[in-house]
Amino acid sequence: MEKDERSVCLGPDGAVAHITRVLNMISGRWKLPILFRLYAEPSMRTSRLKRDMPGISQKVLTQHLRELESDGLVTRTDFGELPLRVEYALTDAGRDFMPVLIAARRFSERHVIGR
Repeated sequence: MEKDERSVCLGPDGAVAHITRVLNMISGRWKLPILFRLYAEPSMRTSRLKRDMPGISQKVLTQHLRELESDGLVTRTDFGELPLRVEYALTDAGRDFMPVLIAARRFSERHVIGR
């Protein structure tokens, strides 16, 4: 393999770095369920997300939502009302990312090991 071909894969701007960045964005037990719930519904309140994902704690839900927001996949809208009303939705980048996740699901379904 030529050096130029390797740089496409390796190095700070190579494919490996970009894929690693994306995998880090979705790492966390609940990030994928959050993304798929927000894909199914245009926007959701925190309480609805928590109710739809039994087993997630409020602390972890808040942490994952903040990380997804920081990574540009989710947007948080605070309506400035009392009692507090906050809704989450996918950003354009989050919606653009969903076909990638759906393709990963299809890949998994087609390449099941041990069946």
